[in-house]
This record gives sequence, structure tokens and C-alpha cells, in this order.
Amino acid sequence: MAELNQETGLLVSFKRLCATVLEIGQVRLELVGTELELEKKRLFEGLLWALSALLVLGLGLVLLCGFIILLFWEGYRLPAIGVLALIFLCGAVALLIQARQRLSNPKGMFSASVTELNKDCLALKPKA
Repeated sequence: MAELNQETGLLVSFKRLCATVLEIGQVRLELVGTELELEKKRLFEGLLWALSALLVLGLGLVLLCGFIILLFWEGYRLPAIGVLALIFLCGAVALLIQARQRLSNPKGMFSASVTELNKDCLALKPKA
């Protein structure tokens, strides 16, 4: 009767295999969740800093433009406004290019999860 309580054989091995697969799946899902949280935090912080910088930059540019236009009020008012507009348009294009580069993630999303899954696949492949 003691032998009936001991679990041995193919069924026990299958149960252990299923438990291991479920544990690996759980760890991978937790890793994906952690990566999502980190990515969300990175994007939020980047946008917050960008908006703060835009607010301060906008205020500074308005004050600078007012100063320059008042400085060249006599005779060179229109060329001063045209040059300032051209500078701002060029600056806006440069900032948009920089923002696009910073928001792109060269590693790709879920890079740690993909690396771990590749390791799992290599470990599960039969060795020749």
C-alpha cells in the first residue's frame, strides 16, 4: 500500500514537465510586464521633460523676438521678423528630427524577453 502513495512513472514526469513549462511561462510574462512598465515610464518621463522644455523655450523665444523686433524697429523691422521666422522654422525641423531619433528604440520592444525566449529554445533543442 505504501507503493500506491508514491508517485512514479510517466504521469509524474508529465506533471513535472507541465509545472516547469507553466513556471517558465509565468516568469516570461512577468518579464514582459516589467519591460512594459519600464518602457511606459521612459516614454512618460521623456514627454514630460520635452513639454517642460517646450514651455520654457517658447517663453524665451517670445521674449527674444520681442527684443529683436524692438531693437530693429526703425527701418529693419520686416527683415528682422523674416530672419527670425526662418530661424524658428529651421530649428523646428531640427528638433522634430531629434525627437524622432530619441523616441525610436534601436533594441526594439521586449528585447530582454526575446533574448530569454531564444535561450529557452536553444536549451530545449536536442543536441546532436
